[in-house]
Parts: sequence; C-alpha cells; structure tokens
Amino acid sequence: MKLSRRRFLHAATVGAALPALPRTASALDYPTHPVRTIIGFNAGGAPDVVARLLAQWLSQKSGQNFIIENRPGAGGNIATENVLRAPPDGYTLLLVGSPNFINATLSPDASFDLLRDVVPVACIGRNPFVMVVNPDFPARSVPEFIAYAKANPGKINMTSTGTGNLTHFSGEHFKMLAGVDMVHVPAHGEMEAQSDLLTGRVQVMFDPIVSTLGYVQSGKLRALAVTTGTRVEPLPDVPTVGEFVPGYQVDARLGVGAAKDTPKEVIDYLNAQINAALADRTIKERLAGLGFVPTPMSAAQFGKFMTEETEKWAKVVKFAGVKLE
Repeated sequence: MKLSRRRFLHAATVGAALPALPRTASALDYPTHPVRTIIGFNAGGAPDVVARLLAQWLSQKSGQNFIIENRPGAGGNIATENVLRAPPDGYTLLLVGSPNFINATLSPDASFDLLRDVVPVACIGRNPFVMVVNPDFPARSVPEFIAYAKANPGKINMTSTGTGNLTHFSGEHFKMLAGVDMVHVPAHGEMEAQSDLLTGRVQVMFDPIVSTLGYVQSGKLRALAVTTGTRVEPLPDVPTVGEFVPGYQVDARLGVGAAKDTPKEVIDYLNAQINAALADRTIKERLAGLGFVPTPMSAAQFGKFMTEETEKWAKVVKFAGVKLE
C-alpha cells in the first residue's frame, strides 16, 4: 500500500521529532539523580560555605542530592574545565565567581571561552569589599589617600591575598581610575596579607568586609571606603570609593553556570529554585552572616552581568600588565 504524500510527510515529521523526546522528558523530570556543583575554591572559605548552604536547600526541596566538589587551582580554570568535560545535561554545574571574569583575560591560553562555553543559570549574591589602611597611615579619607599617593608615587605598598585574584585587581582598578601609583605586594593568603597590614609592612588593602570588619570595629584597621555602588549596612558611615572616584565599583559575585547546550528547561528550573532559596529567611540570614547580599536575577540578567564584568576586568588586566607565569 502506498502512502499518500500528506501521510508520508506527517510520518516523516513525527519520526524526526522522536529523538528529541527523551531529552525533553528528561529535562522536565530533572533532577532524577545527584547533581554536582564544581567550585574553584578551597573548602572552608566563604564561597565554599555559600555553595554548600545552597546545595543543602536544593537537596531538601528537590529530593536529590546536590553535591559540592572542590577543584581549586588556576583561578577557577580547573573547575571550569571539569564542568565542560561533562555532558551538558544540568547534572554538573559550575560555581561562577569574579575570578572567572578576571581569568577570561588573564589566562588567554585556556582551553575554553567563558562567555561562549558557560551559560548563565542564576546569580547568588555579592560580597562587598572595603578599602582599609593601617591606622598609622596619614590619610583618613579617599581624597587624602589619593593626594598622598600622587605626592609619593610608588611609595605606597598595596597587599592582596595573591596575584590575579579580586583583592589584587580591586586595587589595580583603583590605581587605573584614580591615577595613582602603588606597589603590589602579594601575600600568601588572607592571614599573611592581614598580618602585613596590621604590622605596617604594607599600607593598604581591598578586602572582603566579612574578613576585616572585626579589625575595623576594634580600631586595628581604618576603613576609608567600601567598594560597592552604595553604602553597606555593616559600615553605614563609611562612604563608597565611587563617591570620590567616578566609575569605581567592585563586588565579589557568586553565581551558577552550566555547560552550553544544557536544556533550557533545566536552566529555568534551577534559576527558579535558586531564586526561591535566596528569598528564604534562613538562607538570607546565613548569607548575611558571611557578608553576602542575596542578588536574585533571571538567567538572562546574570548573563548580561557576566559579559559586563568580563569586559570590565579585561581593561583592568591590560592596564596592570599582569601575566601569570
């Protein structure tokens, strides 16, 4: 029996659609087994704690385990490569942070392109930084600091927790926009950097508020300004850097990404669940204790932010002339 042309075309259309059905059904049923989130940070740090807090909430709500795997190294590149080697099915996610945006330019030989190969899922929040100086430093405000730096070029030592991270490039961004010359003296981690600042071996640092708030409140360090676009609750009387240096704003951001070609249904599900978690009172309180401000966004909004941050830090990296060995 011969098929009519109409029936033939109908059968062909149905047949062509069949291979897509299992993937769509799988996406709609997501998650059906444990989900891994790979993070490029060491265990115990604020990003790790935030990721585990969110994973616990998602596990409880979904009935599937959301597992955190720490793959630190190369400014987050090792974690990203692990995610991109996995199937793009939403079962291997990436904790995206400011180091990823910096490394997009700082590591030109990476095996991937962040904006091309990682799709945005959701923003988690931001961690404000603060510009702090040793109390013996003569400047008591950002304008005084800039005036002193211009009168003494190359004589101010700026520390960070290591070359190439956000505590480093926050300072480089300040140098670029304020037009001052400071010497970068990288430390080996937070404790060494703070020790050097407290003892006066270096004069200034741009550090997360959660890491320095106790020293500021006790008078062991002096806060000149916060790096955010607006003043922050823990230091309401401290101005922003941007009030004196137009265009300056730095937030340590955390979000979630996935490999490109991850089904849209999965991304929509995760975005909705993460935003629901950020609205949870307990989650908000615990994030606040870590110095994080929940910042829910749509996937598209977070993608726009990722692009803007990558472009911003590309300019700073090129200005600083930093190259990783």
